[in-house]
Amino acid sequence: MIAAAGRLLARTGTSLRAGLAARGSAASPLLYAAVALAVRLLMLGKPAFQSDEQFYLLVGQRMAEGAVPFVDIWDRKPWGLFAIFRSVYLLPFDPVLSYQLLGLACSVLTALVIERMARWIAPPRAAQAAGLVYLLWLVVFNAALGQAPVFYNLPVALAAMRVIEACQRRADPLLWRRGLVPMLLLGIAMQIKYTVLFEGIGFGLMLLARARADDWPLPRLAAAAALWLLAALVPTAAVMAGYALTGHLGAFVQTNFLSIFGRATDHADAYAQLAKEALAMTPFALAILLAPRRLSPVPGDVPGTLPALRGWAMFAIAGFLVFGTWYDHYLGPVLVPLSILAAPALARTHKGERWYGQVLIGLGMVGAVLVPAFQVREKGTAEDFRIASDLIAHELHGRCLYVYEGDSAFYRTTNACIPTRFAYPSHLDAMNEAGALGVDPVAEVGRVLASRPGVIVVAETGRPNQPNLRTRALVRERLAESYQRYAGVTLGTRKYGLYRLKP
Repeated sequence: MIAAAGRLLARTGTSLRAGLAARGSAASPLLYAAVALAVRLLMLGKPAFQSDEQFYLLVGQRMAEGAVPFVDIWDRKPWGLFAIFRSVYLLPFDPVLSYQLLGLACSVLTALVIERMARWIAPPRAAQAAGLVYLLWLVVFNAALGQAPVFYNLPVALAAMRVIEACQRRADPLLWRRGLVPMLLLGIAMQIKYTVLFEGIGFGLMLLARARADDWPLPRLAAAAALWLLAALVPTAAVMAGYALTGHLGAFVQTNFLSIFGRATDHADAYAQLAKEALAMTPFALAILLAPRRLSPVPGDVPGTLPALRGWAMFAIAGFLVFGTWYDHYLGPVLVPLSILAAPALARTHKGERWYGQVLIGLGMVGAVLVPAFQVREKGTAEDFRIASDLIAHELHGRCLYVYEGDSAFYRTTNACIPTRFAYPSHLDAMNEAGALGVDPVAEVGRVLASRPGVIVVAETGRPNQPNLRTRALVRERLAESYQRYAGVTLGTRKYGLYRLKP
């Protein structure tokens, strides 16, 4: 079935791709935009499609109203990610659709960079197919619209291109200067997700290896390394300085650098996730490791390019593995170098070996259709969410809303005040976050309940991660004492109870 899907995609796209390829890569933006929009169309406009994205948009809304991330609303993601979602509110359009289309545009631009780099090791049409692989598999791994990799993959890919181009030059006296731009790009990417650090280390080592091969003396190597490191740290240092000047350096440090070490791991769930994702990555392994070696060399191929791409992939994989929480969208950054490395297999030079590319593209096509369908079934429609929001807003009567379990987007759609800076529900209702917040979650939930929120939202269906049993017991006790269930809402396969204060 998978190979058949690959053949179907190949047949239906043959005339379009042939015409576009005939005009060169200048036509790729049209192809990529059309494919990206087609496989994401079912997801566009949904206000609660992904729990992370809806929370980022909530932070952007509250930033527009004057809230300060890490101080007024807590999360360990860098400030730069929230700044992206804050920028959505500068546009006179629906903020949900705006961030989703912004993410789509970033994905298309990243695919173009992938195509350009894939041309180093594969013919033009195969390189173009590598960009399509990236766009399809982002959807498969639930990173299609506004997850952090959608945005930081672009500066990382640009940095990788600049680093590898610099490393292709021998005895370049301007290598120290050429290394500054990619390191600054990585610094910008780190302000979207700190795990970019691992790819930054890899790129820095590549530059140093090039300099060492050119017989740079150790003092010059050390000076260049310090300069490149400084460039990478400038964006984070600038944000940190801003928090220090406003008296919030402690909150910044605790959230950005310390909280991750207090986060626990549900090992059973984590290893199950890892096994699932390793299985899903099998088509890339087939295309990269078992693809035919008899492909003709690409004209102009520079020795050392393929090892550099492989090194990049290894550091990206390390960044995925190191923290022990292996959600599917964490594979977003790994897709960039792997899509490039898979490009030679997509050339389909030998008839009997075409199945490598067909499996990779076919599975991507099948997944890009099924995953959004399953997500819509699970999350519900925009109309479902509007009805639930109206039911909540009608009972607030000027009081705050407390989403103990559920979608943080309810805060945004009801424009309700938030009684805690831990607005992402899992921070207070999940076991793994209990030691990462810098406060006692039981005491924080007690403080929230003492403020008597107008409406409390709790789940009435199962949850994927282990709950914080102490905060759950406290909430249930207070609901029994002071609240009454006045409605139940269904969002896809999820059910929630809505509780209001007793008269």
